[in-house]
Amino acid sequence: MTAIPIALTIAGSDSGGGAGIQADLKTFHAFGAFGTSVITALTAQNTIGVQGVHAVPPEFVRAQLDAVATDLRPAALKTGMLATADIVTAVADGIEAHRLENVVADPVMIATSGDRLLDAGAERAIAERLLPLVALVTPNLDEAALLVGGPVETVAQMEHAARALVERGARAALVKGGHLAGNEVVDVLYDGSTLAQWRRPRVRTTAGHGTGCTLSAAIAAGLAHGRSLHAAVEDALDFVHRAIQQAPGLGSGSSPLNHFVPAHHPPATTAPAT
Repeated sequence: MTAIPIALTIAGSDSGGGAGIQADLKTFHAFGAFGTSVITALTAQNTIGVQGVHAVPPEFVRAQLDAVATDLRPAALKTGMLATADIVTAVADGIEAHRLENVVADPVMIATSGDRLLDAGAERAIAERLLPLVALVTPNLDEAALLVGGPVETVAQMEHAARALVERGARAALVKGGHLAGNEVVDVLYDGSTLAQWRRPRVRTTAGHGTGCTLSAAIAAGLAHGRSLHAAVEDALDFVHRAIQQAPGLGSGSSPLNHFVPAHHPPATTAPAT
């Protein structure tokens, strides 16, 4: 019998289905992980932009997290949109209380459409409360700049930001270079001892909705399967690249990815014989 690892997403709901909880659960499924969820906010959202955000009360966010962790304990989890400082605190407290591991934090601060998704207090809470609890943080260039307090516009600055995020408490940092100028996309991983880079030709497309959510969910799924951080990141980057290439072109704005592309290297874990 094959054991199915459990992965948890703590994030907002995207009514358009391309990002947030919806993208995370699709990605967990693609990688052969059983997905559970803690919803932090409801959004009125589509491929054009975010029309409204309704944050879930922090005590109910914590109640969801307690319910999942005490019965369907995740082997890995990811955080996405956390909306407010109180929600960040509730999530951080829950992670600490349940001693949850393999935490991947996607510090969702700015949507692909350019909409701000966090208030200033929540940005500070992520830096102070969440970063020290995570195995990996996955900011894009704008989010990395907010977290480190300086420009992140070149590969050298990405490497500096990755090191700075580890110094501030994260065990590893993946700075995503999707917004770099030029025809090449560069992603930089620093694990506390070594730097790694992945370089791919830029795909000229309007499909960008949910890329960060999908990437962090894919990494969490890989960690839930017991893959190394480096392998989980590599598999996730490959999955997102192909999901962009084969995007279905839905909506009239920043369209969603194709979560039906096969995940390469979905690791199988066998359960003990009974």
